[in-house]
Amino acid sequence: MINTRSESSTRLIWRAGRRRLALGRRTRLAGVVNITPDSFYDGGRYLDPKRALAQALKLAEDGADLIDLGAESTRPGAQPTSLQEELRRLVPVVQALRPRLDIPLMVDTYKSAVAKAVLEAGADVINDVSAFRLDAEMPRVIAQAGAGAVLMHMRGNPRVMQKIPPSPDVWKELDLYFEDTLATADRFKIPRDRIVLDPGIGFGKTVADNLAILNRLPRLGKFRLPVLVGTSRKSFIGNILGLEPDDRLWGTAGSVAAAALNGAHIVRVHDVLEMKQVLAIADSIAAETPLGQVVRAADD
Repeated sequence: MINTRSESSTRLIWRAGRRRLALGRRTRLAGVVNITPDSFYDGGRYLDPKRALAQALKLAEDGADLIDLGAESTRPGAQPTSLQEELRRLVPVVQALRPRLDIPLMVDTYKSAVAKAVLEAGADVINDVSAFRLDAEMPRVIAQAGAGAVLMHMRGNPRVMQKIPPSPDVWKELDLYFEDTLATADRFKIPRDRIVLDPGIGFGKTVADNLAILNRLPRLGKFRLPVLVGTSRKSFIGNILGLEPDDRLWGTAGSVAAAALNGAHIVRVHDVLEMKQVLAIADSIAAETPLGQVVRAADD
C-alpha cells in the first residue's frame, strides 16, 4: 500500500492561547462532550454540568489530546440555542475543567459572545462550524484573545444543510471557501499557526462527497495548515452500514483509520479509548515503525 500522507501531514506546532500542540508525528485525538439535550448521538447524556465534567475528565484519562465541548447541536435540522442558554451550559464546565486539565479546551460555537465568555473562562480554542460566516465579530474575538481556531466548511446551515441541492464540485467549493476564510483571518491578523481547517464531513454533503473528501484528504495540503476530521458515528457511516448511531463504533474506526492514513492531524471522536488503539495502528503503518506509549511520551 502506498503511503498517501503528503503535505497535509507535515509536522507543525499549533498555538492556542498559551498552549502548544505538536502535530504530524501522530494523529491527535479531540474527545467530544456534547452538553446538549438533542445532539444526534449523545444528546442529553451530559447536559448536567457534573456529568459533562466527569465525561471530559474520563476522555482525558483515556488519552484525549484536547477536549471538545459543545452546547448547541449542529445535527441536521437542529434548532438554534439561545445565547443565554449556551452560556449557561458551557461556562461552568469550562471553569471547572480548566484547573484540572493541562490539555487544550476547545469549544464549538459560532457566536462571538459565547466565544469571548468561554475564552475568558479558560478555553483555548474556538471551533467555528461556520468559519466566521454566521457572526462577523468572531475573528476579532479570536484574534484579540490569541486563541486557536478550527474553521469548518459547511454548506448552508444546520437547519437546511441536508435539504439543499448537492454540490456540483465539492472540491471547488472547499478551495474557494477556505481561501475566503483565510483571507478573513489575515484581515484580522490571526496568525496561520493558530488555525486548523476542517472539511466538515456531513455538513451539507452527500455520502459520495464525504467519501471523496476522506479518500483525497491530502488535497487540503495546498493550504499548508493542520487538518481536523470529524467522522464519529455520523450518518454517512449509518447509510453505508444500515446502522443507528449507537452501533457505528466500528464504522467510525474505519473512517478514523482512513483519515489518519490520509494525513489528518486531529480526529474528533466520541470514543477516545477505542480510537486511540485505531490510531496507534494507523500511525504506526504510516510511519512504518511502532508508535506506542514510549514514542508518544517523547513526542509530547
